[in-house]
This record gives sequence, structure tokens and C-alpha cells, in this order.
Amino acid sequence: MSPDDPIADTLKLSRPAHRALLHAGIVTFADLAQWSRPDVAALHGIGPKSFVELDPALAERGLGYRPA
Repeated sequence: MSPDDPIADTLKLSRPAHRALLHAGIVTFADLAQWSRPDVAALHGIGPKSFVELDPALAERGLGYRPA
């Protein structure tokens, strides 16, 4: 597992969640780590279920969200 892993190839998120991340320029877990959790949550298409997948996958790669 690498910070450069593409999120779309790694996680089973909803289509709206994948589109929201892609539209925001979040393609890899390293990209995701540049965002705060509240900012990601504010993206249209990202809901609580998305974080069930995103949070552990980010932690497994030794990454975390940027402080809010």
C-alpha cells in the first residue's frame, strides 16, 4: 500500500463520492491527505459512509487528514 495508490482503484465508494473526489482533484491518498476531514465532508457526494472506507485506508498508508 502506497500513498500514491489511486483511490478509485482501491476503494468501493459510491459513484457520487468518486465523482466528488475526482472533481476536487483528489485522485490518490496523498492528494486526500492534503485536505481536512471537514473540507472533504463538505464535498457534494461525500457522506458518512464514504468515511467508513476513506479513514482506515488513509491510516493504513500512514497518512491522515490535514488539521482543520
